[in-house]
Amino acid sequence: MKIVIIEDEELAARRLEGMIKECDSSIEVIARLESVEDSVEWFRNHPSPDLIFLDIHLEDDLSFAIFEKVKVDAPVIFTTAYDEYAIRAFKMKSIDYLLKPIVQEELARSLDKFHEFSSPKPQQDMETLFRMFVKPGQPDYKERFSVTIGQKIKTFPINEISWFYSEEGITFMVTNDNHQYPIDFSLDDLTDMLDPKLFFRINRQFIIKMEAIGNIHIYPKSRLKLELKPVSNKEVFVSRDKVTRFKQWLG
Repeated sequence: MKIVIIEDEELAARRLEGMIKECDSSIEVIARLESVEDSVEWFRNHPSPDLIFLDIHLEDDLSFAIFEKVKVDAPVIFTTAYDEYAIRAFKMKSIDYLLKPIVQEELARSLDKFHEFSSPKPQQDMETLFRMFVKPGQPDYKERFSVTIGQKIKTFPINEISWFYSEEGITFMVTNDNHQYPIDFSLDDLTDMLDPKLFFRINRQFIIKMEAIGNIHIYPKSRLKLELKPVSNKEVFVSRDKVTRFKQWLG
């Protein structure tokens, strides 16, 4: 059986591949793709696999956009950090899902369910799910974060937070007064939790707030370097594939 994994976090993709191999060593992962753009290009030039593991929120768009641009006949198992509303949608459409963090036993059950399928899922189900995700009603964005400091728990409202970054698999929250705290959410999780009018994921490592931008420097080949407030000890660039949307976000 040939499988494609579409996941924009490299560590998550590698972990999922290892878990799949534990379930069935004969399974061949023929591609690991990181974005809608990469996936569309791959499917245009390769036959459909037997099965796709698909993260919902990729770095350049919702993964449903893949199916708007290219025909894919393979069934899908979603990997998602979305809430119960979305899970009900999956169940209603009889498309399997794995809630992150993925558990080995649940993965095995999903593969068993796949083997019971007699045919791929109808393409129109993807379109229905896309509409349900992009128009689910008014989103409920996170308004505060709580962190443990020693023996105490401290809460920070969203207006006291400047940016988030990930390093060595740990996500940190940076406050306006330049304190940083580890939090129990991945950047993928935060992308869904934060109001997109206030925050933007500029690359795989950073999500920033509009007010945290000090200066923007233009580099050759349309690259953008940001100076953040408070200052980051790392160079902060906007990913090339996000530059256009970043400019639109800035207004």
